[in-house]
Amino acid sequence: MRTPLAAALVLACISLPVTVAAQTVDVAAAEALTKKSGCMKCHSVSAKKEGPPFKETAAKYKGKPDAEAALVKHLTTNPKIKVDGKEELHDALKTKNEAELKNVVAYILSR
Repeated sequence: MRTPLAAALVLACISLPVTVAAQTVDVAAAEALTKKSGCMKCHSVSAKKEGPPFKETAAKYKGKPDAEAALVKHLTTNPKIKVDGKEELHDALKTKNEAELKNVVAYILSR
C-alpha cells in the first residue's frame, strides 16, 4: 500500500529541476567558444596560468546553488579582476546566445 508521503517523495524527485552538472555538455562547442573568446590565454582546464584553472573554479562552486548564476555573471559583466597585482577588466565571453553561454558554464563546472 502506498502512503501519501511516499507518493509526495516520488513526485518531488521526479520534478526536481535539472542542474548544470546534469546537463549534457557539448565539449567541442565549449572549447571552441572559450578559445575564440580568448579565455585560454589566461585559463586552462587543469594548469595554473594567470587565471585559475577550470578544475579549481569547478571545485570552488561545487555544491553551491548559485554556481551557474555566479559564473554567468562573471562571464558577461566584465568584472574587475587582479592579475599580477594589477586590476583589469575580465573579458566577456564572445556570445550573446544563452545556450552557448550556459554550455560553457556547464563545461567549466564539469571539469
